[in-house]
Amino acid sequence: MGRNFKYLDKTLLVITILLFIFGLIMVFSASNVTAYMSQKGPYYYFSRQAIFLIVGLVASYFMLSNIFSTESYGRLSRPLLYGLIALLGVLLVYGTAKNQAVSWFEIGPFTVQPSEFVKVVTIVFLAHYYDIYKKKLNKWFVSLYPMGLCVVVALLIESQPDLGTTIIYVLIVLLIFFTVPISGKIKSLIAMFGLGLLVLFMFLVFCLHLNILEDRQMERFTVADPCSRILDDGNQVCNCYIAINNGGLTGVGLGNSTQKYLYLPEPYTDFIFAIVVEELGIITGIVVILLYMIVLYRILVIGRKAKNNRGAVMCYGIAFYIFIHIAVNLLGIMGIIPLTGVPLPFLSYGGSFTISLIAALAIVQKVAIESHSE
Repeated sequence: MGRNFKYLDKTLLVITILLFIFGLIMVFSASNVTAYMSQKGPYYYFSRQAIFLIVGLVASYFMLSNIFSTESYGRLSRPLLYGLIALLGVLLVYGTAKNQAVSWFEIGPFTVQPSEFVKVVTIVFLAHYYDIYKKKLNKWFVSLYPMGLCVVVALLIESQPDLGTTIIYVLIVLLIFFTVPISGKIKSLIAMFGLGLLVLFMFLVFCLHLNILEDRQMERFTVADPCSRILDDGNQVCNCYIAINNGGLTGVGLGNSTQKYLYLPEPYTDFIFAIVVEELGIITGIVVILLYMIVLYRILVIGRKAKNNRGAVMCYGIAFYIFIHIAVNLLGIMGIIPLTGVPLPFLSYGGSFTISLIAALAIVQKVAIESHSE
């Protein structure tokens, strides 16, 4: 690892460390009231998030060592993907329900969410697969075989049911599919087929009112004027508006949020950006967004400089992964799109997502190392 350190992207490394530290501080600020009220102690979520970060850092240390390469990541990704598909199937029978979705396994005092890990594993699998079969991508079966696996994953995630994670997973897979050098004819036909499925789905749900989605999922598609429905399904988004309005330009001060007093459910997870703006102001919120943009830019630069197509697709896929999470979370709390319960990178509490994100960033740094080393 010591010899590899000089090849790390220092800008990306410093900014991601700062964002994780800031996120840890905000998790404590946003969660202490909930933790105290639930008699877990004010440091409950803070200490657990710190553990998740340490686990992620230890894992990333080994991922960046000379034991592994992006090629070995690729070889491991296929059995890992098959294993996660099996776990997602088992989850439907033996999983733990939380927020009306059976998405977690209980392991002692912690819970594990396989659908978070499968996003990053899928990115690596697709990058490796389309690299080793790059000379055969004009053949239908070769090009579409991994898409079939991804469809199985998406169906298993939606069966939990977890619409937000399903949407993000499908978007990541589609963006990667249209990034890799597959035959233009195949891409065009798949695009038309996908568009047709989307139109059919919308028609069945909104025109024929078939019960494809649960009531709680359908409610999320009503995004207009949430404060007129504050006692019903508009409660969460309206309280985000109140938090952002309370914060103004400079905020009410770290730890002084009022919306974390049980107005927002689990404010340390999906709604943490609203707490950031309430306590530290819109200016801080803008700075966080700018840091996100720098992170995404550096990942894309590393991808562009990658010495092979495998590394490039890994970087682009991880950039898609981070960007989609940011966009879906922020647009959701602003009421622009349906609220789907998606964690915000670097800031939201959550073990599976945090460890997956650190692993994804380690993969990007490994691509940067391989691009500079001889």
